[in-house]
Order: sequence, then structure tokens, then C-alpha cells
Amino acid sequence: MTRNHSAAVCKYWLEGRCTRNPCRFLHPKPPGRVWKNPNSYNKLNKENIDCNMIVMKTEQKVLAKTAQTQAKHITNKTDENLVKDDLRSWFGDNGLSVIAQLEGHSKGVTGIVLPSGSNKLYCGSKDKSLRVWDCSNGQCVDVIDFDQECGTLVEKGPWIFAGLQNMIKAWNCETQNTVVIRASGGMVNAINMYEDTLFAGMEDGSILSWKSTSKNSFSEVACLKGHTGSVLSLIVGAKQLFSGSADRTIRVWDAESLKCTHVLNGHTADVTSVICWDQYLLSGSLDKTIKVWAATESGSIVEVYKHDVDNGVLAFCGTHDAEKKPILLCSCKDNGVCIYDLPSFAKRGRIYSRHDVKAIQDGPEGLFFTGDAAGSVSVWKPNGESVSKSRRE
Repeated sequence: MTRNHSAAVCKYWLEGRCTRNPCRFLHPKPPGRVWKNPNSYNKLNKENIDCNMIVMKTEQKVLAKTAQTQAKHITNKTDENLVKDDLRSWFGDNGLSVIAQLEGHSKGVTGIVLPSGSNKLYCGSKDKSLRVWDCSNGQCVDVIDFDQECGTLVEKGPWIFAGLQNMIKAWNCETQNTVVIRASGGMVNAINMYEDTLFAGMEDGSILSWKSTSKNSFSEVACLKGHTGSVLSLIVGAKQLFSGSADRTIRVWDAESLKCTHVLNGHTADVTSVICWDQYLLSGSLDKTIKVWAATESGSIVEVYKHDVDNGVLAFCGTHDAEKKPILLCSCKDNGVCIYDLPSFAKRGRIYSRHDVKAIQDGPEGLFFTGDAAGSVSVWKPNGESVSKSRRE
């Protein structure tokens, strides 16, 4: 569908450099509200509960202190004799170094969590296990065996949630209690939380929700219906729940009333990842595109930008560079992770891997983690010397 000039979005505005006033192209703004990035976490604002950061958790001084210890003591487990033609990375004019490679999982890594203030890294996998790594020495200190594959692993508040088949296992880092939450609808592919409400995206297309009744229990309150394909991704922002699905749509739900308010069409394949950045929603799909959505003055949500990538998108994550500028980490079905500036989508660089990277998680002090389809977990640090190393066959 073609647009006239009055309805088209100014591409220079999207890049933050439009100097025309007035401009004949559209500068969309949300109607009296801001899609606050749920990753700029403030303990006093319970809306902002999300661990896939676009804005680092700079308010958490304890986390920053822990990061300095991690960056100093985490050890490099790579073999100096490895072939130097497989894993390459560049980060603008500065290097991006692998400071640790954690081996142990035998199948794909589906989730990575570094709890706030902790020196333990948790990784869930399709090999039916959860491994816990000590960040001070890179050693695996615990293995929790499941009877089934782990579909996702996330941190929300004091909780770590592992999505399994018709079940969620949860660990409270404050009380050390373990809770089993029964579900229905197949594999739990995505988990998120708004205040005391837990959401789970299910294989059958439903979204289940529970209320946290205490530090040790959850009671089911609703089943959100609408998607006709598996729910693959969930994000919460500005009292709204966004769900991406294999049915090629994104649904927008009021996080309090649990009513569906919008259905976003435009992708032509599975919507694998959704995140909030500033007042925008970013969505990635197997159709080889990243779309940016914004609210209009009329209250609708429209696509304002599309970025083409070389292959299907598998996962998103975001962080800041050394100059505190936001960047997007985007893994695709070509065994690579692209690094983009926001909002311009200028390409910073690329990480190459032997296998698809299906899990990305940011950490403190610029650290981030990737988990691939073979079970390897890599710890990356920007501004180190660029490296070129290979994983073992």
C-alpha cells in the first residue's frame, strides 16, 4: 500500500537528524504516553520489569560493583591452539573479545540469566538441564536435571523461571524456595511479568497468566486467546503486553484488564522476538525483517520503519556501548549476530559462529552472553582487543 507524503514517516527523523520545521513528512509521537523502556529499571517503578535490556540497569550500584569483579576474574577457557578462522568479531573501531567460553550443554541453549547482584550465571538448554556457572572462575557449580527440554529461561524480580512442557519451574533467589507452576498448551516458549502477574506464551497459541499470591505461590487467573500459532516472544511496556507469534502477528494486550487492544499485521513469517525501546516496539521475524512500530495520535499502532536483514531473525537483545549509546544485538539464521546502532540501524559489526545463536543476554559493564544451538555459551566484553578464535569441533 502506498502512502502520500503527509502519511509517510521522515527517514531523517528516524535517524535523529531532521532539521526541517515544519517537515512535510510524519514525525510520529505517542498519544499522551510513552512506551517506557522496561529495561531502565527502577525499583520504585514496577512497570519496568524486564531483563532483556536496551538501557543498562545503571541505577543498581550493587550490580555495577559485581560487574567489576566479574570482568576482572572471569577466565578465558578458550584453547590457544584452536583454529583461528571460525569465530571473528568486530565492534566499530574497538575490539570485542570473548573472555570465556562455557562448555557443558550438549544441545542448544534456550535461555541465559545473570541475576542482579549475583556472581552465578544460569543457562537453560534443550538437553533437559539447567547449568549454573561461577563467574569468578568459569566453573560449572551445579546442574539441575529436567525430564524435558527447557523452552526458555528468564529472570523477573527475585524469580528465575524455566519454561518446560506444560510446566514452569521457578526459583526465588531471596527465599531459596522452588515452585512448580502447572500449565497447559504444550511447551512454554516465552515468559514475562507485569507487577505481580506472570505471563507465559504457549505452544498452542494461548497466553496463560498467574497472580503471585505470596513469595512462594502463584494462582492462575486467565487464559488469553487470539493467536492461532505458537507464542514465541513476550515483552511488557507501559502497562501493555506485546506477544509475537508463529501466526505472523503481534498482539497488544492491556496488562491489567488482559483485553486484546491491537493486532499488528505486516510480518510474513514467525515473529520470533519483540522488545521495547524508548516509545517504540521492535519486532524481529523469520521473514528477514526488523520492524519498528509506534503509536499514533489516533491511538492506533503503525509500522514506522522496516530494516531488512540477510536471514531470519532468531533473537534480540540490547545494551549500551562504551559511550552509553544504545545498540541492538540481533541473531539470525546464518550463524551470526549483527550489532546495530539505534535508532539509525547503522551496522556496527558482526559476530560469526559455527552454529545459530538462539539466546542472547546482556550483563553489567558492557558484558553480554550468547548461547548457540550446539550448547556453547560465550561471554563477550566490548572494548577489548578484537579476537579470531574457533570453538572445538
